[in-house]
Amino acid sequence: MSLLQSFRNLSPKMRIGVGLGLLAWGTIGLQLSDRAEEKFGFKPTEEDKAALDKMLPHITPIDKNGDAKR
Repeated sequence: MSLLQSFRNLSPKMRIGVGLGLLAWGTIGLQLSDRAEEKFGFKPTEEDKAALDKMLPHITPIDKNGDAKR
């Protein structure tokens, strides 16, 4: 039996409870991840941000006349 089928076999009240529990878990994780990042020293430095910016693709829009805008 698949996980989806097991979920569908639950009563409607239990499905709501499981759904709300998953939403709460995600919300708590989002709130605590920033604190954990600071506590364990995983905060990115300016050098890390600059290196990431160099790796990201940059889009150069060109108008109909073929002139590049910046």
